[in-house]
Amino acid sequence: MSTPRKSFFATLGTFVEVFGSAAAVSHAVEGGRSPKAKHLKSLGIDADAFRSIGKN
Repeated sequence: MSTPRKSFFATLGTFVEVFGSAAAVSHAVEGGRSPKAKHLKSLGIDADAFRSIGKN
């Protein structure tokens, strides 16, 4: 019985982390700032690739 409960909370924690990172990246971009690498990583985005957007 403890396994499904742990799985639920692990999934919920992952959801909160991803949603929070998406919000942080969005706010940084809207504010003209570079988002933190840890937020980009949690979204599966390479920080170096993200920073090179628009530089070509």
